[in-house]
Amino acid sequence: MTAHDADIEQRFALAKTLAKEAGALALDYFNRRETLVIETKRDLQDVVSIADRNVETLLSERVAKALPDDGFLGEEFGLQPGSSGYTWVVDPIDGTAPFVNGMPTWCVSIAVLHQGVPVVGVIQVPCVDETYAAATGMGASLNDKTLVLDPSRTIRNALTGIGSNSYVSPECVGGIVTDLLAQGGNFIRNGSGALMLAYVAAGRLVGYYEPHMRAWDCMAGFCLVKEAGGQYLDFPAEGDALLEGHPVLASNPGAYSDLLDIHQRRR
Repeated sequence: MTAHDADIEQRFALAKTLAKEAGALALDYFNRRETLVIETKRDLQDVVSIADRNVETLLSERVAKALPDDGFLGEEFGLQPGSSGYTWVVDPIDGTAPFVNGMPTWCVSIAVLHQGVPVVGVIQVPCVDETYAAATGMGASLNDKTLVLDPSRTIRNALTGIGSNSYVSPECVGGIVTDLLAQGGNFIRNGSGALMLAYVAAGRLVGYYEPHMRAWDCMAGFCLVKEAGGQYLDFPAEGDALLEGHPVLASNPGAYSDLLDIHQRRR
């Protein structure tokens, strides 16, 4: 085992432990969500609560204590640079809108990047007690059951996840849906891009596409999909690009070319 492999194993083990701890804290807030003060950020659909902030604080403090030289990027408090070459990228509650409205389709997303590449991805879904976990060269799993994608699944015989937000015009989103339906596909949207990426890794969805996402929403999912045998569109993740939004496309190998074609037509 190389030193790099050992570094990844250490961070993978820590990420799984932290995902459980953060998930438990988030679930406690979810079960008493009527007491939370809900704020808006960019628009009325973009909401946040003390739950998001406190879960992120928990994660950043735990990482800083265990690995003080690692960087940390969270949705709520931004980037704390590190010197180790590893950066944790975290969404404390992805799917805050479902969370505050009492729906179970939200998750805690934890990724670790090495030089801009996701090498660890853990997604915890507290409402259904599911843990999706992957690390480079170690495969992907759901509750410790290995995930391996079936390349015979396509956009025509399976469901595709589609994401949208106010960074993307309604016309663009409508065009994506039209293109998918015209090719014999069908789609869902559950309010959490990270969770839908986990569903791709699990074979529940054949692919996921969103024209504009941030790193904290997708990096864990990318690692999961790759280790399950899927593909994803390159996402710039070094320097200032890590803090910017980019298109996200990840899928089963049998769907990738069709979804890439839709992406290229709608850029």
